[in-house]
Amino acid sequence: MKVAYVGAAPKSAEEVERRRRLLQQWAAPGTTIEMAYATEGPASIESMYEEYIAIPQYAKNMARLEKEGFDAAIVGCAGDPGIDAYRELCTNMLVVGPGMSGFHAAALLGRKFTLLTVADSMIASSYELIQKSGLAGSVASVLAVNIPVLELSHNRTQTLEKLVRIGRDAIEMDRADVLVLGCMSMAFLQVAEDMQKLLGIPVINPAKAALKLAESLVICKSKLTNGKEKTIEERIENQK
Repeated sequence: MKVAYVGAAPKSAEEVERRRRLLQQWAAPGTTIEMAYATEGPASIESMYEEYIAIPQYAKNMARLEKEGFDAAIVGCAGDPGIDAYRELCTNMLVVGPGMSGFHAAALLGRKFTLLTVADSMIASSYELIQKSGLAGSVASVLAVNIPVLELSHNRTQTLEKLVRIGRDAIEMDRADVLVLGCMSMAFLQVAEDMQKLLGIPVINPAKAALKLAESLVICKSKLTNGKEKTIEERIENQK
C-alpha cells in the first residue's frame, strides 16, 4: 500500500524526513509512506487566508499522486483545507483529512471531545469543520494554545505544559473526556502520549488517526472492489 503525506507549508529536508520516519514507524507492515511537500506557499497555516492560498499547491500534488498510482493521500493540515476539491480530482486515490479523522476517533472513544487548536483565529473555522463532520453534538469546546506553529517545537517542555494546562481546563470546565490535537506540528511533536499519562484521558494524534483511517479505508475499498468484480454466478459458486 502506498500512502502519501501531502504538506502545504515548505519544510527543510531534515524535517520532512523526520516526519516521514515517524509516519513509517506508525504505519502497518506493507504500507510505504512518501512525502509530497509544497515548494512554495505559507510557512504555516494559522488562518483561513493561509488555508485558501495553500489549496492550489495541495491540488497540484494530489493530481500528480493520483496519476502515480498512490492508494491514499493525507492532507497535511488539521484544518483539512480543500479536501472536497481533492476528492473531486482523485477518482482512484483516497484522500483523508486529519481533522475529521481525529474528530471521529474521539467520538468513538468518549462522549464529548475538546479540540486544541493552534490560535484563536482558527476557533471559528474549527467549529465549522466539526459541524461538517457531523459531530457537532459531540464537541465540548474548541480551545486555542496560542503558540505560533513555527514556535511549537522550540521548547517542547513548555508547549507540553501549556497543552496539559488547557487540557485540564477542558476536562474540569467543559467536561471533555477526550482531547484532539488540532495541528500537525503538535502531532509530530509526539506530545499525545505524555498528555494521556498526565491527564488520564485519550488524546488523539491527528497524524496517527489519519494514517490508520487511510490504511483501513484502502483495505475496505479493495475488498469492495474485488467483490464487485465477481459475477453473481462466481459468488454463488464461492458459497458452495
